[in-house]
Amino acid sequence: MAHDIQRILVTNDDGIDAPGLLSAVRIAKQFCDDVWVFAPSEEKSGASHSISLAHPMRLIERGEKEFAITGSPADCVMVATRAMLKDKLPDLVISGVNFGQNIAEDVTYSGTVAGAKEGTVMGIRSIALSQALNLAAHPEDMMPRFEVSEKYAAEVIAKTLELEWPSGMLMNINFPDIDLDKDCDVQVTAQGRRDKMMLALEERRDPRNKPYFWYNFTRQLSTATPGTDIEAIMQGHISVTPLQMNHTHDDMKAELETLFE
Repeated sequence: MAHDIQRILVTNDDGIDAPGLLSAVRIAKQFCDDVWVFAPSEEKSGASHSISLAHPMRLIERGEKEFAITGSPADCVMVATRAMLKDKLPDLVISGVNFGQNIAEDVTYSGTVAGAKEGTVMGIRSIALSQALNLAAHPEDMMPRFEVSEKYAAEVIAKTLELEWPSGMLMNINFPDIDLDKDCDVQVTAQGRRDKMMLALEERRDPRNKPYFWYNFTRQLSTATPGTDIEAIMQGHISVTPLQMNHTHDDMKAELETLFE
């Protein structure tokens, strides 16, 4: 494919051995042959944009152009761009393909999105890819259909690369949980907001009867606001959401300026 992509960095938050990482590499190789993998040595789901300030990061070579890092997804991108690949930075960062969707509030917690955010910090076009998993439809099957992401991702990414990307922006792309032979549309969406919590907190007891807590995903569905990533995924479509690094709330900023005059 064109778009002047000569080198790609692939990372994730599910870890170096995650099946979605293999899908991301196959997607990346549709653009160029110079694909490098820097991924966490263990699962870092929910790590958000955390970095390892309190302990060293180890670099573990797993294969040609493939490294595991004892750190977060943001650490992986930092090590790649500020050390290993600093003399020739990648033209694109692909983070994923995540085990499950990253929509609505997920983008705040997501290590997958954070991997793309760190690429954006470095001025590199960066994309988070996630494969939705519909627990309500088939709770017995906990494996996302990564083949759906592989079928559509390269074409969707290529379309986004036809545009000039503003500084400080990244793409968050989610693929629906659908049969491979079923058609779906690409919908450009806004980040939604769930009206029902997906994460439940369970209190349990260890063998010494001491309490501990563990997160569990609920299977209740939110009401989808039109035009959001939630709606697109619930309707079986691909969601493409441009996100920005600048968190400033412009309307409130203007009110505060008036207040403090």
